[in-house]
Amino acid sequence: MASIDYNRNAQIFKALAHPTRIHLIELILEKRQCVKMMEETLGLTQPNISQHLSLLRNLGIVHAERDGNQVCYHVSNERITKLIDLISD
Repeated sequence: MASIDYNRNAQIFKALAHPTRIHLIELILEKRQCVKMMEETLGLTQPNISQHLSLLRNLGIVHAERDGNQVCYHVSNERITKLIDLISD
């Protein structure tokens, strides 16, 4: 049986406990998103969005890729996709 990292799981749940981060993940799940598009959709500032994305990136929930002068994101953890689907029903 695989070892379960309860501390990491708790950190992921804490990250997902913020409405903005859930909204960001849902946007990114729809399609690959660049920060500028997220700013326009959410009506939040770039520094605010970047702070949330940094936390999600550090936990391995999303992955960033540079596209010219923009940074774009996709969900890098399929378990998060399943979890968001479960809580959205």
